[in-house]
Amino acid sequence: MDELLTAIPKDRVSTNTIILEQHSKDESYHKPSLPDAVVYPVNAEEVSEIMKIASKHKAPIVPFGLGTSLEGHVIPYNGGISLDFSLMDNVIEVLPDDFLVKVQPGVTRSKLNQELKKYGLFFSVDPGADATLGGMVATNASGTTAVKYGIMRDQVRDLEVVLADGTIMHTGTLAAKSSSGYNLNGLFTGSEGTLGCFTELTLRVYGIPEMIMAGRASFHSVDKAVEAVVNILSAGIQIARIELVDELSMKQVNKFSDTNYDEMPTLFIEFHGNEAGLMQDVEFTKEILADLDNHEFEFEKDTQARNQLWDARHNVAYAFKHGFPGRQLMTTDVCLPLSELAGGIESARTELGKYDLKGGIVGHVGDGNYHTTLMIDTENQEEVEKADKYNRHIVEYALKRGGSCTGEHGVGIGKMKYQSLEHGNSLQVMQTIKKTLDPNNLLNPGKIFYNG
Repeated sequence: MDELLTAIPKDRVSTNTIILEQHSKDESYHKPSLPDAVVYPVNAEEVSEIMKIASKHKAPIVPFGLGTSLEGHVIPYNGGISLDFSLMDNVIEVLPDDFLVKVQPGVTRSKLNQELKKYGLFFSVDPGADATLGGMVATNASGTTAVKYGIMRDQVRDLEVVLADGTIMHTGTLAAKSSSGYNLNGLFTGSEGTLGCFTELTLRVYGIPEMIMAGRASFHSVDKAVEAVVNILSAGIQIARIELVDELSMKQVNKFSDTNYDEMPTLFIEFHGNEAGLMQDVEFTKEILADLDNHEFEFEKDTQARNQLWDARHNVAYAFKHGFPGRQLMTTDVCLPLSELAGGIESARTELGKYDLKGGIVGHVGDGNYHTTLMIDTENQEEVEKADKYNRHIVEYALKRGGSCTGEHGVGIGKMKYQSLEHGNSLQVMQTIKKTLDPNNLLNPGKIFYNG
């Protein structure tokens, strides 16, 4: 600790019990664990010094943003230093002509978009929570807009990374493309703090659309809702968001958000573009939905009503938490090829009833990603085991059909047990990379790999 205080001012190193507890958990159901200290760096040079000291004393380093992750990523099970990036929250530079922005890792999505608005720009990735951008890169987050704009990996142009030995490096350039060398942007994005700590991010941004329209379409069955998604995408309609919320989730939404939406399987849809093009897309969508005998299709044109619609969608998890006090949230997260999505959701719904678990299904169905929001009593071992068996079922269903065990939440500790099943021999390559860059296993140890 004394050596650490020579590199970082005393007021930015804490062993306060309350601070340690705040950094012992995320928003998941996973068991908390205290770090030995919390350190608040303000630049890459300080992070480098911290890394060198940690390497010398074999002290684990666990990066921390806002603690909104869902698979235990930031929980320091081996103690050590929780590296809190909340003071590194500056928007460094906006490059409007290049459609790029440089930020520090502690900048939140909402703060960035507030700054970009004056340039007529916005950052597209919207995971629901107001997470830090460093955390979003670390987990390769996506969310509601991925169907049009892509996931976090698609937005990363360059990362400044501090490695385990204190080396400061960059993974890319400002150029839109490159055929030079290995794709290090792709390697570090989604690495969950196991390969290095991000200290600066260069990200892609977009022009604010001339017009935005949002609507909701309700259906008599989930199958019809998923069929509508496939038909809309097959027709080439430029959907910006298309989200599924099942009837059980809609009931919780109405209670929590004080809305009166139909408590039926519902698609939340948003269109971005110019007025003429949007009106054509909307009419085409109406025709597709009519062929599927959908129950209702209503649009929200003004900003307030549109925001209320998306607030309701984003608050599904919190609606379940509010509706089941005393229980912990467990959110599953699998991604399937679109052709397998309907079967996957139907299987998930059947198993949910079979195990008699409390929850509902939502999803970013435009890219095959869906979640079951489970509310479990973590003190009831039988119920915890049921939830684990249920999760294993939907993961194995997805993997057998060419899918992934996690579409956007990351691995953390919750999905480690599925890594070998998903990646096979590729897992050994990943472990070799980890050992090369972090030979002492100090960077977020015990995450992604059992021996990592």
